[in-house]
Amino acid sequence: TQDGKNESPWRLCTVSQVEQVKIIISVVPIFACTIIFNTILAQLQTFSVQQGSTMNTKIIDGFEIPPASLQSIPYIMLIFVVPLYETVLVPTAQKITGNDSGITPLQRVGIGLFVATFSMVSAALVEKKRRVSALHHDETMSIFWIAPQFLIFGVSEMFTAVGLIEFFYKQSLEGMQSFLIAMTYCSYSFGFYLSSILVSLVNQITRSKSHGGWLSDNDLNKDRLDLFYWMLAALSLINFFNYVFCSKFFSYNPSLSNGGPCHDDPKARQGSLEEVYDI
Repeated sequence: TQDGKNESPWRLCTVSQVEQVKIIISVVPIFACTIIFNTILAQLQTFSVQQGSTMNTKIIDGFEIPPASLQSIPYIMLIFVVPLYETVLVPTAQKITGNDSGITPLQRVGIGLFVATFSMVSAALVEKKRRVSALHHDETMSIFWIAPQFLIFGVSEMFTAVGLIEFFYKQSLEGMQSFLIAMTYCSYSFGFYLSSILVSLVNQITRSKSHGGWLSDNDLNKDRLDLFYWMLAALSLINFFNYVFCSKFFSYNPSLSNGGPCHDDPKARQGSLEEVYDI
């Protein structure tokens, strides 16, 4: 510095560091919109399993399907759907949009968030039918009635999870990929944590003198899991519109998406690291 004193390293940062912070700030709204998506995933791994345990799990005489095994449906489906997506849907979309990926990562995430809503709609309708059958007709429905909600979520995850990883990877500077990919797993944890908060809030708000709340009895024939599913479907739809609003104002960094000088030219990359901002 001009006065001869050494500048504190805490007051200096490279251009690369500034760009990294800008990228992280810019992707936070997109990241936040995936939390509700993972809250829905939490229901499929908790309440939907409990839902299946009250249903007829027999396939043939002497063989019953464990309710928890239904969680494998989305992932088994992805084995078949992802190749179909890459070989059929992507080439078709490329001809229409002219985009190398068929559709942009943000569009892919948006489709997944929208489809996730129908997973909860399906779950609510099936739970309503199951509850009525159990209480008024003394009938036990087959566990395969809840398979559609897992299948729909599998389609949703194909778009959202893969699209989010692709989006983070394309928008990251060199050395940031691992950090941004790790954000997707943070979304999982936030989604499950939000699920616990929602259950507590719903029980607190819906509690009455004659009933402890929609989900307080741990007995699905007494609880109103169907109403809880409808609430999640509404939250998911609101979250989708919020995502559309956030993504509308997001602009891709052309130097990252199309391979800018900091990615392709080592000299340019080295030069950018030597520049500093005085903050």
